[in-house]
Amino acid sequence: MIGHLLNRELEVWRSAAVSDGSGGQTLAFALVGTVAAMVSQPTAKERLEGGQWGADHSHDIHLLAGTDVRRGDELRGGGQRFRVLATVSNSRSTYLKAPAAELTQPEGA
Repeated sequence: MIGHLLNRELEVWRSAAVSDGSGGQTLAFALVGTVAAMVSQPTAKERLEGGQWGADHSHDIHLLAGTDVRRGDELRGGGQRFRVLATVSNSRSTYLKAPAAELTQPEGA
């Protein structure tokens, strides 16, 4: 069990198609809930590469098994926003992991 290692609360935001009032649709994010999580620090190599223009900055995020987090969701908390690229579980289903979740920065920040 990894529950004692999950030291952060992150909000789960999921995109949904919303009518734009003109017969089309736009994507909007809606708050789904909050989850307990542990966000790993990037490795030294990732920090070095992250300082370069156009580099991706990613973290591994660990969650409790059975947590409703999906590819495409955003996890937000502590002034950070992570885009979930995938989720995987270990063979014993003791945890859920979002490997290489991309740390994003909103425009204007």
